[in-house]
Amino acid sequence: MTAPHRSPLTTVLAGSAWLAVAGNLALWQALWQLPDLHDGRGVVMGLVLAGMVFCLCVSILSIVSWRGLLRPSLVILAVISALSTHYMLSYGILIDTPMVINVLQTDLGEARDQLSLSVLLSVSLIVLPLIGWMWRRPLAWPRWPVQGVHNLGMLLGGVVGTLLLAYVSFQDFSTLMRNQTQMRYLINPLNTVYALAEVVLIPTQVDQQIRPLGEDAQILPLPSRLVKGTPSLPELPWGKQPPLLVIVLGETARSSNFSLNGYARNTNPGLQRLDVLSYRQVTSCGTSTAASLPCMFSHLGREGHEARTAEYENLLDVLKRAGYQVMWIDNQSGCKGLCDRITSVRTTQLELKTPECHKGECMDAVLLPVLQEQLRHAHAQTSASRQPSAGTVVVLHMMGSHGPAYFKRSRAPHKPFQPECTSIVLSDCSKEAIVNAYDNSLVYTDHILSELIQWLRQQAVQRPTGMIYISDHGESLGENNLYLHGMPFAIAPRVQTHVPLITWWSEQFQQVRGLRHECLKQDLDRPLSHDHLYHSVLGLMRVQTQSYNAELDLFRRCDPYAAR
Repeated sequence: MTAPHRSPLTTVLAGSAWLAVAGNLALWQALWQLPDLHDGRGVVMGLVLAGMVFCLCVSILSIVSWRGLLRPSLVILAVISALSTHYMLSYGILIDTPMVINVLQTDLGEARDQLSLSVLLSVSLIVLPLIGWMWRRPLAWPRWPVQGVHNLGMLLGGVVGTLLLAYVSFQDFSTLMRNQTQMRYLINPLNTVYALAEVVLIPTQVDQQIRPLGEDAQILPLPSRLVKGTPSLPELPWGKQPPLLVIVLGETARSSNFSLNGYARNTNPGLQRLDVLSYRQVTSCGTSTAASLPCMFSHLGREGHEARTAEYENLLDVLKRAGYQVMWIDNQSGCKGLCDRITSVRTTQLELKTPECHKGECMDAVLLPVLQEQLRHAHAQTSASRQPSAGTVVVLHMMGSHGPAYFKRSRAPHKPFQPECTSIVLSDCSKEAIVNAYDNSLVYTDHILSELIQWLRQQAVQRPTGMIYISDHGESLGENNLYLHGMPFAIAPRVQTHVPLITWWSEQFQQVRGLRHECLKQDLDRPLSHDHLYHSVLGLMRVQTQSYNAELDLFRRCDPYAAR
Protein backbone atom coordinates (compact mmCIF):
# COMPACT_ATOMS: atom_id res chain seq x y z
CA MET A 1 0.00 0.00 0.00
CA THR A 2 1.39 3.38 -1.02
CA ALA A 3 2.06 5.77 1.83
CA PRO A 4 -0.13 8.90 1.75
CA HIS A 5 1.54 12.06 0.54
CA ARG A 6 2.59 14.86 2.86
CA SER A 7 2.28 18.52 2.00
CA PRO A 8 5.39 20.78 1.81
CA LEU A 9 3.75 23.06 4.38
CA THR A 10 3.63 20.24 6.92
CA THR A 11 7.30 19.48 6.25
CA VAL A 12 8.28 23.13 6.71
CA LEU A 13 6.32 23.48 9.96
CA ALA A 14 7.51 20.20 11.44
CA GLY A 15 11.11 20.78 10.34
CA SER A 16 11.09 24.30 11.81
CA ALA A 17 9.74 22.98 15.09
CA TRP A 18 12.45 20.32 15.22
CA LEU A 19 15.20 22.88 14.51
CA ALA A 20 13.79 25.25 17.13
CA VAL A 21 13.68 22.61 19.86
CA ALA A 22 16.25 19.84 19.22
CA GLY A 23 18.64 22.07 17.31
CA ASN A 24 18.88 24.63 20.11
CA LEU A 25 19.76 22.55 23.16
CA ALA A 26 22.73 24.84 23.89
CA LEU A 27 20.42 27.88 23.86
CA TRP A 28 17.90 26.27 26.23
CA GLN A 29 20.68 25.18 28.58
CA ALA A 30 22.15 28.70 28.66
CA LEU A 31 18.71 30.22 29.21
CA TRP A 32 17.95 27.85 32.09
CA GLN A 33 21.24 28.67 33.78
CA LEU A 34 20.34 32.34 34.10
CA PRO A 35 19.49 32.85 37.79
CA ASP A 36 16.68 35.35 37.19
CA LEU A 37 14.81 33.01 34.85
CA HIS A 38 14.32 30.06 37.23
CA ASP A 39 10.56 30.63 37.49
CA GLY A 40 7.43 30.96 35.38
CA ARG A 41 8.85 34.07 33.74
CA GLY A 42 11.79 32.04 32.50
CA VAL A 43 9.47 29.39 31.05
CA VAL A 44 7.47 32.06 29.24
CA MET A 45 10.67 33.66 27.93
CA GLY A 46 11.85 30.27 26.69
CA LEU A 47 8.55 29.59 24.91
CA VAL A 48 8.57 33.04 23.31
CA LEU A 49 12.16 32.60 22.15
CA ALA A 50 11.37 29.12 20.80
CA GLY A 51 8.39 30.58 18.95
CA MET A 52 10.55 33.29 17.40
CA VAL A 53 13.16 30.74 16.29
CA PHE A 54 10.37 28.58 14.86
CA CYS A 55 8.91 31.49 12.89
CA LEU A 56 12.28 32.55 11.54
CA CYS A 57 13.05 28.97 10.46
CA VAL A 58 9.69 28.90 8.64
CA SER A 59 10.72 32.07 6.81
CA ILE A 60 14.08 30.59 5.82
CA LEU A 61 12.60 27.28 4.66
CA SER A 62 9.88 29.05 2.67
CA ILE A 63 12.60 30.35 0.37
CA VAL A 64 13.82 26.83 -0.46
CA SER A 65 10.42 25.12 -0.42
CA TRP A 66 10.60 23.76 -3.95
CA ARG A 67 10.65 20.28 -5.43
CA GLY A 68 14.09 18.69 -5.02
CA LEU A 69 15.34 21.49 -2.77
CA LEU A 70 13.29 21.49 0.45
CA ARG A 71 14.37 18.22 2.02
CA PRO A 72 18.11 18.53 1.24
CA SER A 73 18.07 22.11 2.59
CA LEU A 74 16.35 21.00 5.77
CA VAL A 75 18.93 18.24 6.25
CA ILE A 76 21.79 20.73 5.75
CA LEU A 77 20.29 23.11 8.31
CA ALA A 78 19.82 20.22 10.74
CA VAL A 79 23.45 19.13 10.32
CA ILE A 80 24.63 22.71 10.87
CA SER A 81 22.48 22.94 14.00
CA ALA A 82 23.73 19.60 15.27
CA LEU A 83 27.40 20.46 14.76
CA SER A 84 26.95 23.90 16.31
CA THR A 85 25.09 22.40 19.27
CA HIS A 86 27.83 19.85 19.86
CA TYR A 87 30.66 22.37 19.90
CA MET A 88 28.71 24.94 21.88
CA LEU A 89 27.82 22.38 24.56
CA SER A 90 31.26 20.75 24.57
CA TYR A 91 33.49 23.84 24.41
CA GLY A 92 31.25 26.80 25.19
CA ILE A 93 32.04 28.42 21.83
CA LEU A 94 29.71 30.82 20.02
CA ILE A 95 28.97 31.00 16.31
CA ASP A 96 29.63 34.38 14.70
CA THR A 97 31.09 35.61 11.41
CA PRO A 98 34.81 35.27 12.39
CA MET A 99 34.11 31.73 13.64
CA VAL A 100 32.47 30.77 10.35
CA ILE A 101 35.39 32.29 8.40
CA ASN A 102 37.77 30.29 10.58
CA VAL A 103 35.85 27.08 9.83
CA LEU A 104 35.83 27.78 6.09
CA GLN A 105 39.60 28.31 6.14
CA THR A 106 40.35 25.17 8.16
CA ASP A 107 42.56 22.65 6.40
CA LEU A 108 42.19 18.85 6.41
CA GLY A 109 44.60 18.31 9.31
CA GLU A 110 42.78 20.75 11.58
CA ALA A 111 39.40 19.33 10.60
CA ARG A 112 40.61 15.80 11.39
CA ASP A 113 41.50 16.88 14.92
CA GLN A 114 37.88 17.95 15.46
CA LEU A 115 36.26 14.66 14.45
CA SER A 116 35.25 12.15 17.10
CA LEU A 117 32.61 9.59 17.97
CA SER A 118 30.81 12.15 20.11
CA VAL A 119 30.47 14.48 17.11
CA LEU A 120 28.95 11.66 15.05
CA LEU A 121 26.60 10.77 17.90
CA SER A 122 25.46 14.38 18.37
CA VAL A 123 24.76 14.80 14.67
CA SER A 124 22.95 11.46 14.48
CA LEU A 125 20.65 12.18 17.43
CA ILE A 126 19.48 15.48 15.92
CA VAL A 127 19.54 14.69 12.20
CA LEU A 128 18.51 11.04 11.81
CA PRO A 129 15.02 11.33 13.40
CA LEU A 130 14.26 14.25 11.09
CA ILE A 131 15.55 12.39 8.03
CA GLY A 132 13.55 9.28 8.93
CA TRP A 133 10.38 11.31 9.34
CA MET A 134 10.84 13.33 6.14
CA TRP A 135 11.51 10.42 3.81
CA ARG A 136 8.81 8.15 5.22
CA ARG A 137 6.25 9.79 2.96
CA PRO A 138 6.55 11.45 -0.45
CA LEU A 139 5.67 15.11 -0.81
CA ALA A 140 2.66 16.29 -2.80
CA TRP A 141 3.85 19.28 -4.81
CA PRO A 142 1.28 21.58 -6.47
CA ARG A 143 2.10 23.41 -9.69
CA TRP A 144 4.84 26.00 -9.27
CA PRO A 145 2.62 29.12 -9.35
CA VAL A 146 0.53 27.69 -6.52
CA GLN A 147 3.63 26.68 -4.60
CA GLY A 148 5.02 30.16 -5.11
CA VAL A 149 1.93 31.62 -3.44
CA HIS A 150 2.25 29.11 -0.59
CA ASN A 151 5.92 30.03 -0.13
CA LEU A 152 5.13 33.73 -0.03
CA GLY A 153 2.45 33.05 2.57
CA MET A 154 4.91 31.07 4.71
CA LEU A 155 7.51 33.79 4.40
CA LEU A 156 5.11 36.54 5.44
CA GLY A 157 3.60 34.37 8.18
CA GLY A 158 7.03 33.66 9.65
CA VAL A 159 8.03 37.33 9.60
CA VAL A 160 4.72 38.51 11.10
CA GLY A 161 4.85 35.81 13.78
CA THR A 162 8.37 36.84 14.74
CA LEU A 163 7.41 40.51 14.99
CA LEU A 164 4.29 39.77 17.06
CA LEU A 165 6.21 37.62 19.53
CA ALA A 166 8.92 40.26 19.80
CA TYR A 167 6.27 42.94 20.38
CA VAL A 168 4.37 41.14 23.15
CA SER A 169 7.60 40.32 25.02
CA PHE A 170 9.65 43.32 23.96
CA GLN A 171 10.78 44.41 27.42
CA ASP A 172 11.95 40.97 28.59
CA PHE A 173 13.36 40.04 25.19
CA SER A 174 15.30 43.28 24.68
CA THR A 175 16.64 43.11 28.24
CA LEU A 176 17.79 39.53 27.72
CA MET A 177 19.56 40.33 24.42
CA ARG A 178 21.13 43.47 25.86
CA ASN A 179 22.38 41.94 29.11
CA GLN A 180 23.21 38.49 27.71
CA THR A 181 24.74 39.35 24.35
CA GLN A 182 26.11 35.83 23.92
CA MET A 183 22.54 34.50 23.54
CA ARG A 184 22.22 35.81 19.98
CA TYR A 185 25.17 33.62 18.93
CA LEU A 186 23.49 30.48 20.32
CA ILE A 187 20.35 30.59 18.17
CA ASN A 188 20.59 27.71 15.68
CA PRO A 189 20.71 27.65 12.70
CA LEU A 190 20.03 31.38 12.41
CA ASN A 191 23.46 32.29 13.81
CA THR A 192 25.23 30.30 11.11
CA VAL A 193 22.90 31.47 8.32
CA TYR A 194 23.46 35.08 9.36
CA ALA A 195 27.23 34.61 9.59
CA LEU A 196 27.36 32.90 6.18
CA ALA A 197 25.33 35.77 4.72
CA GLU A 198 27.86 38.22 6.15
CA VAL A 199 30.73 36.20 4.68
CA VAL A 200 29.05 36.44 1.27
CA LEU A 201 28.28 40.14 1.70
CA ILE A 202 31.68 41.21 3.08
CA PRO A 203 33.30 41.19 -0.40
CA THR A 204 30.53 43.52 -1.59
CA GLN A 205 31.17 45.89 1.33
CA VAL A 206 34.95 45.86 0.97
CA ASP A 207 36.65 46.63 -2.33
CA GLN A 208 38.56 43.41 -3.03
CA GLN A 209 41.10 45.01 -5.34
CA ILE A 210 44.35 45.08 -3.37
CA ARG A 211 45.49 48.67 -3.00
CA PRO A 212 49.24 49.34 -2.90
CA LEU A 213 50.77 50.38 0.39
CA GLY A 214 54.07 52.05 1.13
CA GLU A 215 54.97 52.97 -2.43
CA ASP A 216 57.25 55.58 -0.91
CA ALA A 217 58.99 53.05 1.36
CA GLN A 218 62.76 53.31 1.66
CA ILE A 219 65.35 52.15 4.15
CA LEU A 220 67.02 54.96 6.01
CA PRO A 221 70.82 54.53 6.29
CA LEU A 222 72.26 54.18 9.77
CA PRO A 223 74.92 56.59 11.06
CA SER A 224 78.24 55.65 9.44
CA ARG A 225 80.09 55.38 12.73
CA LEU A 226 77.88 52.41 13.68
CA VAL A 227 78.11 50.45 10.45
CA LYS A 228 81.05 48.46 9.22
CA GLY A 229 81.56 48.73 5.48
CA THR A 230 80.20 51.36 3.13
CA PRO A 231 76.94 52.79 4.42
CA SER A 232 77.07 55.56 1.84
CA LEU A 233 75.84 53.10 -0.80
CA PRO A 234 72.05 53.49 -0.92
CA GLU A 235 71.51 49.78 -1.59
CA LEU A 236 73.41 48.84 1.56
CA PRO A 237 71.88 50.96 4.32
CA TRP A 238 73.06 48.50 7.00
CA GLY A 239 76.58 48.25 5.55
CA LYS A 240 78.10 44.96 4.47
CA GLN A 241 76.23 43.03 7.19
CA PRO A 242 72.54 43.01 6.18
CA PRO A 243 70.30 42.02 9.12
CA LEU A 244 68.16 38.93 9.56
CA LEU A 245 64.87 39.36 11.44
CA VAL A 246 62.69 36.33 12.16
CA ILE A 247 59.07 36.98 13.13
CA VAL A 248 57.55 33.88 14.74
CA LEU A 249 53.76 33.69 14.79
CA GLY A 250 52.59 31.59 17.70
CA GLU A 251 49.28 29.76 17.63
CA THR A 252 46.78 29.71 20.51
CA ALA A 253 49.37 30.76 23.08
CA ARG A 254 47.96 32.57 26.10
CA SER A 255 50.25 34.90 27.97
CA SER A 256 49.06 33.86 31.42
CA ASN A 257 50.57 30.36 30.99
CA PHE A 258 54.09 31.61 30.24
CA SER A 259 56.40 31.34 33.23
CA LEU A 260 58.26 34.34 31.80
CA ASN A 261 55.11 36.30 32.63
CA GLY A 262 54.65 34.97 36.16
CA TYR A 263 52.97 31.59 35.63
CA ALA A 264 53.77 29.25 38.53
CA ARG A 265 54.76 26.34 36.28
CA ASN A 266 58.03 26.44 34.39
CA THR A 267 56.74 26.45 30.82
CA ASN A 268 59.76 28.42 29.53
CA PRO A 269 62.79 26.45 30.75
CA GLY A 270 64.84 27.32 27.66
CA LEU A 271 63.91 30.95 27.15
CA GLN A 272 64.47 31.87 30.80
CA ARG A 273 68.17 31.03 30.30
CA LEU A 274 68.39 33.38 27.31
CA ASP A 275 68.48 37.14 27.22
CA VAL A 276 64.90 37.61 26.01
CA LEU A 277 62.37 40.34 26.72
CA SER A 278 58.80 39.25 27.46
CA TYR A 279 56.09 41.89 27.21
CA ARG A 280 53.32 41.06 29.65
CA GLN A 281 50.34 43.24 28.64
CA VAL A 282 49.66 42.51 24.97
CA THR A 283 46.17 42.28 23.44
CA SER A 284 45.35 40.49 20.20
CA CYS A 285 43.38 41.82 17.21
CA GLY A 286 40.89 38.98 17.43
CA THR A 287 40.18 35.60 18.96
CA SER A 288 40.86 33.49 15.87
CA THR A 289 43.65 33.11 13.33
CA ALA A 290 41.42 34.32 10.48
CA ALA A 291 40.65 37.53 12.35
CA SER A 292 44.05 38.25 13.92
CA LEU A 293 46.59 37.56 11.17
CA PRO A 294 45.36 40.02 8.51
CA CYS A 295 44.75 42.61 11.24
CA MET A 296 48.16 42.39 12.93
CA PHE A 297 50.01 42.86 9.62
CA SER A 298 47.78 45.76 8.64
CA HIS A 299 48.62 49.45 9.03
CA LEU A 300 45.02 50.19 10.07
CA GLY A 301 44.90 48.66 13.55
CA ARG A 302 42.02 46.56 14.86
CA GLU A 303 39.27 49.17 14.68
CA GLY A 304 40.41 50.50 11.31
CA HIS A 305 40.76 47.00 9.89
CA GLU A 306 37.25 46.02 10.94
CA ALA A 307 35.78 49.23 9.48
CA ARG A 308 37.83 49.17 6.25
CA THR A 309 36.13 49.68 2.91
CA ALA A 310 39.07 48.45 0.83
CA GLU A 311 41.79 45.80 0.99
CA TYR A 312 45.40 46.93 1.24
CA GLU A 313 48.81 45.37 0.96
CA ASN A 314 50.42 44.56 4.29
CA LEU A 315 53.62 44.87 6.31
CA LEU A 316 55.41 42.21 4.26
CA ASP A 317 54.67 44.00 0.99
CA VAL A 318 56.06 47.27 2.41
CA LEU A 319 59.23 45.57 3.65
CA LYS A 320 59.73 43.97 0.24
CA ARG A 321 59.09 47.27 -1.55
CA ALA A 322 61.64 48.99 0.68
CA GLY A 323 64.30 46.51 -0.45
CA TYR A 324 64.32 43.61 2.01
CA GLN A 325 64.10 39.96 1.06
CA VAL A 326 60.87 38.72 2.63
CA MET A 327 59.64 35.15 2.96
CA TRP A 328 56.91 33.20 4.75
CA ILE A 329 57.34 29.63 6.02
CA ASP A 330 54.05 28.06 7.03
CA ASN A 331 53.50 25.07 9.29
CA GLN A 332 49.78 25.73 9.63
CA SER A 333 46.66 26.33 7.59
CA GLY A 334 48.02 29.13 5.42
CA CYS A 335 48.91 32.80 5.55
CA LYS A 336 45.37 34.19 5.06
CA GLY A 337 46.52 36.07 1.95
CA LEU A 338 49.44 37.82 3.64
CA CYS A 339 52.13 35.98 1.67
CA ASP A 340 50.51 36.10 -1.77
CA ARG A 341 53.10 38.55 -3.14
CA ILE A 342 56.26 37.28 -1.44
CA THR A 343 58.26 34.05 -1.38
CA SER A 344 56.35 31.44 0.63
CA VAL A 345 56.49 27.72 1.34
CA ARG A 346 54.34 25.31 3.34
CA THR A 347 56.10 22.56 5.24
CA THR A 348 53.40 20.02 4.44
CA GLN A 349 53.96 20.54 0.71
CA LEU A 350 57.74 20.02 0.82
CA GLU A 351 57.52 16.22 1.23
CA LEU A 352 60.05 16.33 4.05
CA LYS A 353 61.58 12.95 4.85
CA THR A 354 61.44 13.23 8.62
CA PRO A 355 59.54 11.57 11.48
CA GLU A 356 58.44 15.08 12.46
CA CYS A 357 55.90 14.97 9.61
CA HIS A 358 53.04 12.49 9.68
CA LYS A 359 49.70 12.33 7.86
CA GLY A 360 49.98 15.76 6.30
CA GLU A 361 51.00 17.52 9.52
CA CYS A 362 54.46 18.49 10.77
CA MET A 363 55.79 19.31 14.21
CA ASP A 364 57.22 22.81 14.59
CA ALA A 365 60.73 21.32 14.80
CA VAL A 366 60.82 21.31 10.98
CA LEU A 367 60.67 25.10 10.84
CA LEU A 368 64.36 25.69 11.62
CA PRO A 369 65.80 23.31 8.98
CA VAL A 370 63.32 24.63 6.40
CA LEU A 371 64.37 28.18 7.33
CA GLN A 372 68.02 27.29 6.88
CA GLU A 373 67.36 25.70 3.49
CA GLN A 374 65.27 28.66 2.28
CA LEU A 375 67.96 31.13 3.34
CA ARG A 376 70.63 29.12 1.50
CA HIS A 377 68.45 29.15 -1.60
CA ALA A 378 67.82 32.89 -1.29
CA HIS A 379 71.55 33.56 -0.79
CA ALA A 380 72.37 31.54 -3.90
CA GLN A 381 69.88 33.55 -5.93
CA THR A 382 71.25 36.84 -4.61
CA SER A 383 74.84 35.80 -5.40
CA ALA A 384 73.88 34.74 -8.91
CA SER A 385 72.12 38.04 -9.58
CA ARG A 386 75.02 40.00 -8.05
CA GLN A 387 72.51 42.33 -6.45
CA PRO A 388 73.30 43.19 -2.85
CA SER A 389 70.65 42.46 -0.23
CA ALA A 390 69.47 45.08 2.24
CA GLY A 391 68.58 42.28 4.67
CA THR A 392 66.05 39.52 5.21
CA VAL A 393 62.77 39.27 7.11
CA VAL A 394 61.29 35.79 7.59
CA VAL A 395 57.91 34.88 9.08
CA LEU A 396 57.57 31.44 10.68
CA HIS A 397 53.94 30.41 11.20
CA MET A 398 53.84 27.79 13.94
CA MET A 399 51.36 25.03 14.70
CA GLY A 400 51.98 26.03 18.31
CA SER A 401 49.25 24.96 20.74
CA HIS A 402 46.45 24.40 18.26
CA GLY A 403 43.63 22.58 20.00
CA PRO A 404 41.75 20.59 20.97
CA ALA A 405 44.48 18.02 20.27
CA TYR A 406 47.03 19.75 22.53
CA PHE A 407 48.78 16.43 23.20
CA LYS A 408 49.82 16.30 19.52
CA ARG A 409 51.72 19.59 19.82
CA SER A 410 54.64 18.26 21.88
CA ARG A 411 57.08 15.35 21.92
CA ALA A 412 57.90 12.99 24.81
CA PRO A 413 61.06 14.86 25.97
CA HIS A 414 58.94 18.01 26.35
CA LYS A 415 56.01 16.66 28.36
CA PRO A 416 56.90 17.43 31.99
CA PHE A 417 53.30 17.79 33.13
CA GLN A 418 51.38 14.55 33.62
CA PRO A 419 48.85 13.09 33.22
CA GLU A 420 47.87 14.88 30.04
CA CYS A 421 44.63 14.70 28.10
CA THR A 422 45.13 12.50 25.03
CA SER A 423 41.63 12.91 23.62
CA ILE A 424 40.25 15.48 21.22
CA VAL A 425 37.01 15.34 23.23
CA LEU A 426 37.98 17.62 26.10
CA SER A 427 34.90 16.64 28.09
CA ASP A 428 36.47 13.17 28.45
CA CYS A 429 39.37 14.67 30.44
CA SER A 430 39.78 16.41 33.75
CA LYS A 431 40.62 20.09 33.70
CA GLU A 432 44.03 19.26 35.19
CA ALA A 433 44.81 16.86 32.32
CA ILE A 434 43.71 19.44 29.74
CA VAL A 435 45.92 22.13 31.27
CA ASN A 436 48.82 19.64 31.45
CA ALA A 437 48.54 18.89 27.72
CA TYR A 438 48.28 22.58 26.90
CA ASP A 439 51.24 23.54 29.08
CA ASN A 440 53.30 20.77 27.50
CA SER A 441 52.64 22.35 24.10
CA LEU A 442 54.04 25.62 25.48
CA VAL A 443 57.14 23.80 26.74
CA TYR A 444 57.62 22.47 23.21
CA THR A 445 57.16 25.97 21.77
CA ASP A 446 59.78 27.16 24.25
CA HIS A 447 62.13 24.46 22.94
CA ILE A 448 61.59 25.55 19.31
CA LEU A 449 62.17 29.23 20.13
CA SER A 450 65.28 28.43 22.16
CA GLU A 451 66.75 26.39 19.31
CA LEU A 452 65.99 29.21 16.89
CA ILE A 453 67.67 31.80 19.13
CA GLN A 454 70.76 29.62 19.54
CA TRP A 455 71.02 29.37 15.76
CA LEU A 456 70.47 33.12 15.35
CA ARG A 457 73.22 33.72 17.90
CA GLN A 458 75.60 31.69 15.70
CA GLN A 459 74.49 33.64 12.62
CA ALA A 460 75.19 36.91 14.42
CA VAL A 461 78.91 36.43 13.74
CA GLN A 462 78.10 37.31 10.11
CA ARG A 463 75.21 39.76 10.48
CA PRO A 464 72.88 41.36 13.04
CA THR A 465 70.05 38.98 13.97
CA GLY A 466 66.85 39.28 15.96
CA MET A 467 63.58 37.52 16.73
CA ILE A 468 60.04 38.63 17.51
CA TYR A 469 57.59 36.02 18.79
CA ILE A 470 53.91 36.92 19.09
CA SER A 471 50.79 34.75 19.23
CA ASP A 472 47.67 35.28 17.13
CA HIS A 473 45.23 34.79 20.01
CA GLY A 474 44.84 33.04 23.35
CA GLU A 475 42.75 30.10 24.55
CA SER A 476 40.12 29.13 27.10
CA LEU A 477 40.91 25.99 29.08
CA GLY A 478 37.68 25.46 30.97
CA GLU A 479 37.31 28.78 32.78
CA ASN A 480 33.56 29.45 33.09
CA ASN A 481 33.02 26.23 31.09
CA LEU A 482 34.59 27.77 27.99
CA TYR A 483 37.13 25.96 25.84
CA LEU A 484 39.18 26.77 22.74
CA HIS A 485 38.79 30.27 21.26
CA GLY A 486 36.78 32.28 18.76
CA MET A 487 34.43 34.15 21.10
CA PRO A 488 33.20 37.51 19.74
CA PHE A 489 35.92 40.00 20.64
CA ALA A 490 33.59 42.31 22.58
CA ILE A 491 32.65 39.58 25.07
CA ALA A 492 35.69 37.32 24.85
CA PRO A 493 37.41 36.42 28.13
CA ARG A 494 40.82 37.93 28.70
CA VAL A 495 42.59 34.57 28.24
CA GLN A 496 41.50 34.55 24.57
CA THR A 497 42.92 38.01 23.83
CA HIS A 498 45.93 38.21 26.20
CA VAL A 499 48.90 37.01 24.15
CA PRO A 500 52.68 36.70 24.65
CA LEU A 501 55.19 38.94 22.89
CA ILE A 502 58.85 37.94 23.24
CA THR A 503 61.86 39.54 21.58
CA TRP A 504 65.55 38.63 21.36
CA TRP A 505 68.34 40.74 19.85
CA SER A 506 71.91 39.73 19.22
CA GLU A 507 74.66 41.97 20.57
CA GLN A 508 75.50 42.92 17.01
CA PHE A 509 71.89 43.95 16.35
CA GLN A 510 71.74 46.02 19.52
CA GLN A 511 75.03 47.70 18.66
CA VAL A 512 74.13 48.54 15.07
CA ARG A 513 70.61 49.77 15.91
CA GLY A 514 71.59 51.48 19.15
CA LEU A 515 68.80 49.62 21.00
CA ARG A 516 69.79 48.46 24.48
CA HIS A 517 68.03 46.04 26.78
CA GLU A 518 68.23 48.42 29.70
CA CYS A 519 65.92 50.84 27.92
CA LEU A 520 63.62 48.23 26.34
CA LYS A 521 63.04 46.53 29.70
CA GLN A 522 61.23 49.62 30.95
CA ASP A 523 58.33 48.85 28.61
CA LEU A 524 57.67 45.22 29.59
CA ASP A 525 54.43 46.16 31.39
CA ARG A 526 53.35 48.79 28.90
CA PRO A 527 49.86 48.13 27.41
CA LEU A 528 50.43 46.92 23.85
CA SER A 529 48.43 45.22 21.12
CA HIS A 530 48.71 43.70 17.68
CA ASP A 531 48.24 47.26 16.40
CA HIS A 532 51.90 47.92 17.30
CA LEU A 533 53.42 45.15 15.15
CA TYR A 534 53.26 46.88 11.75
CA HIS A 535 54.78 50.14 12.93
CA SER A 536 57.30 48.58 15.33
CA VAL A 537 58.79 46.34 12.63
CA LEU A 538 59.02 49.23 10.15
CA GLY A 539 60.74 51.41 12.74
CA LEU A 540 63.04 48.60 13.79
CA MET A 541 64.09 47.93 10.19
CA ARG A 542 64.51 51.66 9.46
CA VAL A 543 61.75 51.77 6.83
CA GLN A 544 60.43 55.25 6.14
CA THR A 545 56.92 55.50 4.69
CA GLN A 546 53.80 57.61 5.17
CA SER A 547 51.86 54.62 6.55
CA TYR A 548 54.24 54.44 9.53
CA ASN A 549 52.81 55.74 12.82
CA ALA A 550 55.55 56.63 15.28
CA GLU A 551 53.13 56.54 18.24
CA LEU A 552 52.61 52.79 17.68
CA ASP A 553 56.31 51.97 17.37
CA LEU A 554 57.19 49.94 20.45
CA PHE A 555 60.93 50.52 20.03
CA ARG A 556 60.89 54.21 19.13
CA ARG A 557 61.39 55.51 22.68
CA CYS A 558 64.67 53.58 22.90
CA ASP A 559 65.81 54.30 19.33
CA PRO A 560 68.55 56.96 19.42
CA TYR A 561 68.34 57.46 15.63
CA ALA A 562 64.59 57.94 15.30
CA ALA A 563 63.47 61.33 14.03
CA ARG A 564 61.92 63.25 16.91
